[in-house]
Amino acid sequence: MDRETSGVMLLAKNAKAHEFLKKQFMGRNVKKIYNAIVSGFIKDDHGFIKKAIGRSPSDFRKYLSGRGARGELREAETFYRVFKRFENSKDKFSYIEVRPKTGRTHQIRVHMKFINHPVVCDSLYNPNGPYPKGLKRLALHAKSIEFKNLKGKIVKIESPLPKEFEKIIK
Repeated sequence: MDRETSGVMLLAKNAKAHEFLKKQFMGRNVKKIYNAIVSGFIKDDHGFIKKAIGRSPSDFRKYLSGRGARGELREAETFYRVFKRFENSKDKFSYIEVRPKTGRTHQIRVHMKFINHPVVCDSLYNPNGPYPKGLKRLALHAKSIEFKNLKGKIVKIESPLPKEFEKIIK
């Protein structure tokens, strides 16, 4: 999860729990749901982005999908669904749910930029993009995570939507 992303975060209390969780992440058995506000109206109500992610040739902090990506290109898959499209003065935005199947660094941010709908207030991938009035932080929220605990029980942890998101999308 990126530092500026709000919401749930999973921490292991010991090495055994860490290994157990790591295997679930590697096996793609952990279910993650994010909410985001992105620039522009996404045309389709839902979609699937399957595009490998590599390093940006121009900035060591950034990753890239598509032409120009450098280094090892790692497979990445992201599902999205549009909840609402809205305008704020002259600018257009989409409020979406995102379910990354893989867990690459900056995956949601990179994939949304790849389809020309970067996450709002993203200082790295959308530094000068428009943003809804009242929002001054990365518009990406980790809503829930679902995994098995050491006893084999499925655990789902959820985080309510941040107040600033609620005000903007109401």
